[in-house]
Amino acid sequence: MINHDKPLWDGDGEESEDAFDLKYDEWEQRDWMTWLADNLVFPFKVVRQEDMDDFDSHQGPAGSPFQVGHTMEIVGFDEEDEMMGIIVETKEKGQIGHLPLADLEVKPKTDKNYWPVREYVVWFANR
Repeated sequence: MINHDKPLWDGDGEESEDAFDLKYDEWEQRDWMTWLADNLVFPFKVVRQEDMDDFDSHQGPAGSPFQVGHTMEIVGFDEEDEMMGIIVETKEKGQIGHLPLADLEVKPKTDKNYWPVREYVVWFANR
């Protein structure tokens, strides 16, 4: 029997292929905007881990907000883009920006928003 209180897939390479396949099938059926709205608590902190090549509107001089490695706060959803996925509204240093959720990671892993965001990021990368 599956324990739905613990993720089947831990994201650190310790999952079984069968567990990942089962989880991926579930993800494929999911309406991500609705599911995330139901499972996230706003606002919450994230670290920008990636920078999608085509989404470089936040490139700037060193020290500029919204750069890879920066910690920022997600304050809400902006829109869903076919190529970039879910775009979230972020806040850093008093400025508002818009970034793909797939570029972001919740830290620490014990934060209640970690697994919902992690599931989305992994699904998006494997779609």
